Amino acid sequence: MERCPDTDVSVSDMKPQQTRSRGSLKIFFGYASGVGKTYSMLRAAHEAKSRGIDVVAGFVDTHGRAQTTQLLHGLESLRTRKMDFESGLKREFDLDAALRRSPRLILVDELAHTNVPGCRHTNRYQDVEELLRAGIDVYSTVNVENIESLNDMVAAITGEAAKDRILDSVFDEAAQVELVDVEPEELIERLQAGEIYQDEKEKEEAAELFTLDKLTALREIALRRCADRINKMTELVQAKSRRGYFTDEHILVCLSSAPSNAKIIRTAARMAKAFHGEFTALFVETSDFSVMEEEDKERIRVHMRLAQQMGAKIETVFGEDVAFQISEFARLFGVSKIVVGRAGAKRNRLFGKPTLTEKLISYASGIDIYIIPDKYAAVYRARRAKRESEAFSLADMSKGAAALVAATLAGMVIEKLGFSEANIITVYILSVLATSVIVSKRMYSLIFSAINVVVFNFFFVTPKYSLTAYDSGYPITFLVMFLAAFITSSLAVRLKNHVKQSAQTAFRTQILFDTNQLLQQEKEKEGIVNITANQLIKLLSRDIVYYPVEKEQLREPKVFLTLNGKTDEKCVTQKEREVAAWVLKNNKHAGATTDTLSEAKCLYLAVRVNHVVYGIIGILLGEKPLDAFENSIVLSILGECALALENERTAREREEAAVLAKNEQLRADLLRAISHDLRTPLTSISGNASNLLFNSEDFDKETKKGLYKDIYEDSLWLINLVENLLSVSRIEEGRMNLRLSAELMDEVISEALQHVNRRSIEHVIVVENSDDILLARIDARLIVQVVINIVDNAIKYTPRGSHITISTVQTGQIITVKISDDGPGMDDEVKSHVFDMFYTGSNKVADSRRSLGLGLSLCRSIIHAHGGEITVKDNQPQGTVFSFTLPAGEVQLHE
Repeated sequence: MERCPDTDVSVSDMKPQQTRSRGSLKIFFGYASGVGKTYSMLRAAHEAKSRGIDVVAGFVDTHGRAQTTQLLHGLESLRTRKMDFESGLKREFDLDAALRRSPRLILVDELAHTNVPGCRHTNRYQDVEELLRAGIDVYSTVNVENIESLNDMVAAITGEAAKDRILDSVFDEAAQVELVDVEPEELIERLQAGEIYQDEKEKEEAAELFTLDKLTALREIALRRCADRINKMTELVQAKSRRGYFTDEHILVCLSSAPSNAKIIRTAARMAKAFHGEFTALFVETSDFSVMEEEDKERIRVHMRLAQQMGAKIETVFGEDVAFQISEFARLFGVSKIVVGRAGAKRNRLFGKPTLTEKLISYASGIDIYIIPDKYAAVYRARRAKRESEAFSLADMSKGAAALVAATLAGMVIEKLGFSEANIITVYILSVLATSVIVSKRMYSLIFSAINVVVFNFFFVTPKYSLTAYDSGYPITFLVMFLAAFITSSLAVRLKNHVKQSAQTAFRTQILFDTNQLLQQEKEKEGIVNITANQLIKLLSRDIVYYPVEKEQLREPKVFLTLNGKTDEKCVTQKEREVAAWVLKNNKHAGATTDTLSEAKCLYLAVRVNHVVYGIIGILLGEKPLDAFENSIVLSILGECALALENERTAREREEAAVLAKNEQLRADLLRAISHDLRTPLTSISGNASNLLFNSEDFDKETKKGLYKDIYEDSLWLINLVENLLSVSRIEEGRMNLRLSAELMDEVISEALQHVNRRSIEHVIVVENSDDILLARIDARLIVQVVINIVDNAIKYTPRGSHITISTVQTGQIITVKISDDGPGMDDEVKSHVFDMFYTGSNKVADSRRSLGLGLSLCRSIIHAHGGEITVKDNQPQGTVFSFTLPAGEVQLHE
């Protein structure tokens, strides 16, 4: 079988298209085949082409009609793909070819058509939806029988329900709907003339439908549907122009596994639209749901999907009394109308239980209840699945027998004590109750209800040790005892099932609560994803695949396995990745159990907030789909995950903005700081140079020498400032590359002292060299700058004649350099901030020149880059000691 081309999509083709806005859909609507829908569509296409619009025929079925086929000439047509199907080869619309061609307008006939299995989408209207999202306008055709909400009404007229249908929302949201209308008499003449069907068999089959009364009824429905659409559009305009336009109507439809439930859903949907009210579909899950046949469970899932497609909000509640659960939900959520089927309103026996409708009327007397008749629906009753658990269980028999023996022994004790038989009967009823609680199958509680009566008769009724009873009242006693035991056991089993169901609901709710708590505590993206995946595994016991999304592109997937799971390579194939890419592009779920790319192994859902997708989650479903409650919890967890990821992104952006603002503030502080520090020496240099240039004849030799000295010192100060600024910029940008080598510390210190401020001649600088040769693995250029900055700092903040001592010592693999002075020292508060950038403290510089507060901060960055530490402490008896450590080096000898 040849695969549908829709699935042959590369990941590169999945990039979101932003070149066009959303396209518009025009529907050519008719009440029967042969009214001229396709013909009218082709004529409109030629008119659009004459206006210069790029028109392409994507898929047009002419049904062999000559006039329609002739109109195809002159239009570019896309090639269709022939697919192997059960009935032979079948032509299918090539969606990817249409997306690649990307015309302004494309013709796609038969909007309600169901695609061949294996295509990307189940229905053609989903193909059209993807074309619209790509910005392509579409012309298509629809018959009245193909509208979902009208399906039952049309089937009542024609006697057969249409298999191909579109959602009412597709019809209502179309940009234009053109009704193609002809008189029923003319349509019958066309059929008889062979203009609609050429095949005689088809003509005979159509003749049953093409009667005047049926065509008239279908035409009336089509006209009414178009009128309803116009009214709805008018009311939407009025609603937008008026504030506070709300309705109090809330329609509730009850979901079940009955085949007629689909008709009830469609009726309720029409009511919700007619009343402009809220629409909710409610499923009451009882303990019988777990033992229901798989066919019935699947039918419930289909009905839920139909209700959702019809615009209903799906809700699930749990309880044994269905009518009470419905009425309570209706009361709590303000439901005004309840819609149920006639099957639920029919009492089968004279003395049977009250019907669902009777109970609803009793529980919810103030709510309108609508009963939908269905003359085609047979009486339906959900069937229990045949389970292996009905086989014999030795464990349950043993438990029941133990309870029976215990009751018999207790009865004998009671009899010896002289108590009445009523007390013994109570003990046996207690035994049945205990049996009902401890056994796993209801069958054994019923069996032991009868056995307990027999054993009581055998051991405690005269004549003893026989199954006969002399007293004529004993049969009534036995009957009452059995009924009491039976009712008690039934209530116990029901209570046990209810407890089990409540525990499951509490477990799921607890998972949702735990997820919320854990995600609030987690701040990292990877941790958020791990928590979400692990919580989904705990909830579903299924493997999870997560595709991160960065810059609107899928990244490598991460697979999360169940405890005993093994990596399933089928979950991370290229085909699976393409499904995830489609979800990213279209922001809709796809994959297993959906109508889009349903052959995938996983169900793929977007982790999103509005239109921002943070990742794609894949859930390996296998043969068991998610139930409605599980699906609701999963969506809630993914919503929590998306919010957590959004908060993480917001926090990260806030931190980046704070860092950027801090850098901007640092630059502003730097500019403010250097504006004065640059102006002062430059003004001095400019003034001294001007005096030497224009008044040098008036100066003696000593005066000139002093001016030259000032110019030299100011220029050195500027050079040192620029060096520090360049080093700071390299550190901020992360461009400080260390060129490490083994260097003699004595040479490094000597080199630094040659470049210190010339005012060092006013201080006594002493270098205490170690007797050993000290080698350090350093970037000599940067360490020279560290020594210069610290020595210059000592010169600035100490008076003339102060002593500055530089010493080095090695301890193990660490070399410590100390630079001390005997100046006035510094306060403890200053010590804690002395290495901060732009910190100058309150100390007065010896020459009254302002300090920029960069030198010591730069020293700290350089020493830390070497893996060392720098500290400051008081010198004894006075002054300050700066110490920094460096890694020791070794000399490699090459022989």
